[in-house]
Amino acid sequence: MNVTTPRPFRFAVNMMAPAARAEWIAKCRKAERIGFDVIVVPDHLGMPAPFPALVLAAEATERLRLGTLVINTSFYNPALLARDVAGTDQLTGGRLELGLGAGYVKAEFDDAGLPFGSPGKRIDHLERTVTELRTRLNDPEHQPRPAQKQVPLLLAGRGDRMLRLAARHADIITFSGVEKPAEDGQMAPLATAERVAERVSYARNLLGERAQEVEFNFPLQMVRITNDRRAAVAEWEERAGLSVDQLLEIPGMLVGTPKQIAEQLRHTRETLGVTYLTALEPDMDDFARVIEELR
Repeated sequence: MNVTTPRPFRFAVNMMAPAARAEWIAKCRKAERIGFDVIVVPDHLGMPAPFPALVLAAEATERLRLGTLVINTSFYNPALLARDVAGTDQLTGGRLELGLGAGYVKAEFDDAGLPFGSPGKRIDHLERTVTELRTRLNDPEHQPRPAQKQVPLLLAGRGDRMLRLAARHADIITFSGVEKPAEDGQMAPLATAERVAERVSYARNLLGERAQEVEFNFPLQMVRITNDRRAAVAEWEERAGLSVDQLLEIPGMLVGTPKQIAEQLRHTRETLGVTYLTALEPDMDDFARVIEELR
C-alpha cells in the first residue's frame, strides 16, 4: 500500500509517572526543549490525573499540543466529561487533543467500584459519549466554552467495531500495538507487522474520502539506541512469543542507530501513512535523538 501526500511527522511523549508540581513542570519543559510536539497523559488509576496535568503542562510550555491517550469513557458521565473537556481546552488556550477509549483494565473498575461491562457495552457507552460530547461542545450556549471551534478527537482501538467508530468520528486514529489487553500481569501479545498493516488498511478503506484528512498515530512499545539491533530485542523474544526478525519488523519497535530508526519511520510513513508517533516517558531521551535525525 503506497500512501500519497503523507503528512509531516508529529511526535508525542506519554507522561505516565505522577510528579510534584516542580518536577512535572520540568518534565514538560524538557519535552518541549528536546523536540516533541505533543504531551499526552493516560487515564489509569495511579497515574497523573489527566485534565489537571494538562492544564499545568500548558502553563509550563509555549507550543506543545496536549492530549489524553486515552480517557476511559466508562469512568465518566458524558455531561460531566463535556464540562472537563471544554474547561481544559479553555484553560490551555485551545491546545487540547481529546483521546477517548472504552476502558479495558478490569482491576481498575473493581478498585473504583464501577461495573465492568462487556466489550460491546463499553463501546456502546463510548459511542454515546462521542455523540453527546459533540452535541454539547457544539452548542453555543454550553459553558464553559472550549477555545477551539472543534477539539480534535482521537479514538484508539484495534477491533472492527472500534475502527468503524473511529472512521466515522475521529480526527486521529491510534492503532493499538497489541493483539489484546494483558492478562494477570503478563505482557500483552504484540501485533505483528502484518497485523498492523491489515488494521491500517481496514481503517483506510472505511475512511474513504476522509482518508487524507485523518491522522494515523502509533504507540511505540520500545525505543532503543544501539549498534546491535538483534541483541536489543532478543530479551523480548520469549515474552512476546515472536522471533527476533518479527520483532524488528513491528512499527512500534524502534531499535538501532538514530539514522536507522529514522529510515524505519520514513518507510512506515510511506507504506502505512502513520505520521504521528507516541513514545513512552522512559524512552523520551532516546526518541529525541531520532526526532533530531528526522528534522
